[in-house]
Amino acid sequence: MTARLACYASDVPTGGTLRVELEGETGTVEVAIVRDDDGELHAISDICSHGAVSLSDGEVEGCTIECWLHGSRFDLRSGKPLGPPAVTPVPVYPVTLDGERVLVDVDRTV
Repeated sequence: MTARLACYASDVPTGGTLRVELEGETGTVEVAIVRDDDGELHAISDICSHGAVSLSDGEVEGCTIECWLHGSRFDLRSGKPLGPPAVTPVPVYPVTLDGERVLVDVDRTV
């Protein structure tokens, strides 16, 4: 596993996001670290597959994040769009907690 330190758990509020950039095997990867309404942390591509804008600027509801530009919602566990206009999933990355440290492996997807 090539997990890298993305942030600390306390950096991400419940129902909130934090945008980070991590170095992967193929270069820099923009990632949204998201804490869902139940407090679970997720790592999802920060780039919407429809509008190429930052998902970390969107609203978190339950276990989804909404793209602020066109309103597409993505499942934080699978990256699948839950409605139009997006039809292409976004990558979701494995998250490991090491105490307060949030580690993300951008070289693998869930």
